[in-house]
Amino acid sequence: QVQLVESGGGLVQAGGSLRLSCAASGRTLSNYAMAWFRQAPGKAREFVAVISRSGSTTSFADSVKGRFAISRDNAKNTVYLQMNSLKQEDTAVYYCAANFLAYSSKDSDYDYWGRGTQVTVSS
Repeated sequence: QVQLVESGGGLVQAGGSLRLSCAASGRTLSNYAMAWFRQAPGKAREFVAVISRSGSTTSFADSVKGRFAISRDNAKNTVYLQMNSLKQEDTAVYYCAANFLAYSSKDSDYDYWGRGTQVTVSS
């Protein structure tokens, strides 16, 4: 079992930045590809970013490419999502997820999920 706890969400003005953290416990994080997803009110959960087990490969949704960065510190069992140039449409609950088998942007591939952290971007 892997337990994931997100933190770092909050209220920020458009154009601002936030850094989300996802702390893992229970298993060694380096065995898992890690991703961030988000869900806005009334919308389906969507992929945001993914990072490979070693951290050497990353992918992003087109909507956040160039503004968001994903990184990981396997020694600290933590994954980060740096969000810059935030827009109102980035408002959502952000979830981190762990996948033992595959580097994937599909939420159905992920085995473990955190409870999420709210990000609200005001105008």
